[in-house]
Amino acid sequence: MVSVLWGGNIVSIRVGVDSVPPLWSAFWRMLIGVVFVAGWAVRRGVPMRPAAGETTGLLALGVLFTVQIALLNVAVELTSPAYGVVILNSYAIFANLSGHLAAHYSKGAVTESALTGIRLLGLALAVAGVAWLSLGKPDQTLAPQPLLGNLLMVGSSFLLGVRQVYTRWLVQRVDPVRSVVWQMLLSVPLFLVLAVMGGQPLVRGTLTWQAVAAISYQGVVVAGVCFIVWAELLKRHAAGSLSMFAFIVPAFGIFLSSVIFGEQLHPGLFGGTVLVLSGVFVVVRLGQGRRPG
Repeated sequence: MVSVLWGGNIVSIRVGVDSVPPLWSAFWRMLIGVVFVAGWAVRRGVPMRPAAGETTGLLALGVLFTVQIALLNVAVELTSPAYGVVILNSYAIFANLSGHLAAHYSKGAVTESALTGIRLLGLALAVAGVAWLSLGKPDQTLAPQPLLGNLLMVGSSFLLGVRQVYTRWLVQRVDPVRSVVWQMLLSVPLFLVLAVMGGQPLVRGTLTWQAVAAISYQGVVVAGVCFIVWAELLKRHAAGSLSMFAFIVPAFGIFLSSVIFGEQLHPGLFGGTVLVLSGVFVVVRLGQGRRPG
């Protein structure tokens, strides 16, 4: 269900940035989201004040989260939602690679599945799919600068994979709800500074109800409910294993983009998507290696 809801995220971002520029859109999304999750945390009785030794970890998570979302929002404005949703959800590649490296060099502090020959084959397939998509030519009406947008989306995907592994490590020590609240809380002033320094206007032309609805969806559903549930899942399961569900997100995102925007779906999109999803399947289902330690 989280993956299905995330499938509408990039589509909703694209709807929003037509009226509200990317960084301001991210600011309002996180402002709504942090109010929502903070209220939920208070109701659950989770203390929001960081305990001793938690501050540095939460600050690092907040910065990583802010940069990843900033790249995502800017990329969505430049490339098509269908291409963007597949590239972003190739983060399983980076979750597995960074998880393997973290497990190897952290001396047991991070536990992720080891890379085997079959997993490396799957990663190679997925990387080939991402390269294919990054150089693809999506619908020009939705992708004014597709190459730049696709490359920025790859960067966001990389940081998302790293963040999954880092969050899994962090929530073993910090309450998952508190980690979600603080990553959003810290991102709010950072996005405000980035938007002001970037000289972006608050609104382009007229603020539409579609943009308001889209940003509300991002704030309440994606930045609120989905992040909380995902943080809880990461506390119990390896980031690489959870990433198997990523195949649901692009499928639903492509479908929504074709319905809402009438995006023309070219054969190259499906070819790259098949490579990415096949690689992810091989990595997380056929190539389950032993866990280190």
